[in-house]
Amino acid sequence: MESNEGNQFLSTARSLAVKVWESRLRLLCCCLPQDESHRAAFSSIAQLVSGFFSDTDLVPSDIAAGLALLHQEQDKMEQSRDPDVVVDHSPSSPIVKDLETELEKAAHCMKFAAAAYGWPLYIYSNLLTGPCKLSGDCCRSRAAEYDIVGGDHLGCHFSSILHSTGLQYRDFIYVSFHNQIYEIPFYVALDHKREAVLVAVRGTLSLRDVLTDLSAECENLPIEGVSGACYAHKGMCQAASYIYKKLVNDGILNQAFSIAPEYKLVVTGHSLGAGTASLLAILLRNSFPTLQCYAFSPPGGLLSKALADYSKDFVVSVVLGKDLVPRLSIPNMEDLKRRILKIVSNCNKPKYRILLQGCWYELFGGDPDDFPTEMDDRREEELSQPLLGEESLMIRHSSSYQSLASDDSPAHTAAHLPLFLPGRILHITEDGPSRRSCFSQVRYRADWSNEMAFRSVLISPRMLADHMPDAVLRALSSLTSESAWCSTKNDK
Repeated sequence: MESNEGNQFLSTARSLAVKVWESRLRLLCCCLPQDESHRAAFSSIAQLVSGFFSDTDLVPSDIAAGLALLHQEQDKMEQSRDPDVVVDHSPSSPIVKDLETELEKAAHCMKFAAAAYGWPLYIYSNLLTGPCKLSGDCCRSRAAEYDIVGGDHLGCHFSSILHSTGLQYRDFIYVSFHNQIYEIPFYVALDHKREAVLVAVRGTLSLRDVLTDLSAECENLPIEGVSGACYAHKGMCQAASYIYKKLVNDGILNQAFSIAPEYKLVVTGHSLGAGTASLLAILLRNSFPTLQCYAFSPPGGLLSKALADYSKDFVVSVVLGKDLVPRLSIPNMEDLKRRILKIVSNCNKPKYRILLQGCWYELFGGDPDDFPTEMDDRREEELSQPLLGEESLMIRHSSSYQSLASDDSPAHTAAHLPLFLPGRILHITEDGPSRRSCFSQVRYRADWSNEMAFRSVLISPRMLADHMPDAVLRALSSLTSESAWCSTKNDK
């Protein structure tokens, strides 16, 4: 009887927590229409978020202190790790040739993926010249000329795409800036340089896109010819289905291939656009067996293992450095929460010192702090003082805190289905020391990686900067220009 009452109480508490988070989301997104699709998204996201935070009482300062400790711990592990064994390949090696070929294709496609962001990214990347170049186009009414463009009232987005890609107006088949939840902007153009019909999908740029990102539960995606469990990120699955219907049902691809029947199909995008482009490529694969997809900084929690393996034949994912998003999945976030709880509960420094030293380390570098972060064979109850300040006392004595801080707790059981990055993974890293002066030239290296290398979140000041589309484009441009220079030198 007591067990039934306890279960009923827990169920009521969970329902209340979901309602609280749903109210918060509605308040945060009060500028959006409160229609059925948005209400369903709010409810879905609220269940996800409330479940994630239900078993811990960490305050923001605890999280900040935990992240600072984890970053220094990761740096200490990197410094103590043996140098990677470098395997030399001859210039004619198939591995090297394949890598260089894919880098060149990726650098070319990244221009189109970045252009999909429209004028905000164009202005950001061209602060001095961008406003002047766009001002004339935006102020001049070109409604009659831009009859293929939807949702771009002033024409600024499309003008920036023309400037960024170097294409002409006649090269575009369809351009849509229509943006709703699960419905994201994209364009279709003829890329004559690579002889491709190119579909570019925009990444996150609006609150509606954020809601699509946060709809992270799994949705079934059965694909003919794929054995095993087929499921994917719900929000991006819905977005891919929306674009698929536009391309196929509205005859957009038929129109493109009637103009250039010998061209191949290429799909690309960055971030949210990368995840959507990968799923779109999977949906189109049976109809277009030769298609290729280049996904830049895609989310880690995207595809089931069966679909991830299936996509290796036609999808290339490009990840820069310690980018957070390709390592972002619900199991990875659960693992990060657990690591924060463990390192915070076993730290022997007061919180203010951790935060101050952490800020100094992030800003000015230096050696990672060597104070002990793990105290073996000591129970938290025996500590003579609060580890992270008085406000954390109640947290560390709570059963939920102690259970999550323990590696053997049932809370460590994976409650969510594992999701993986799409396709083959091309990982770009900075070649040289992790800390460098602001004026030093950055050199990059690229290597093939695998999805298991992205099963943990890395704490770094670069975890957000490495996700920016301009940073990815800059790294790819540097690699391809350096490769071209080396090839020229070897030919001589």
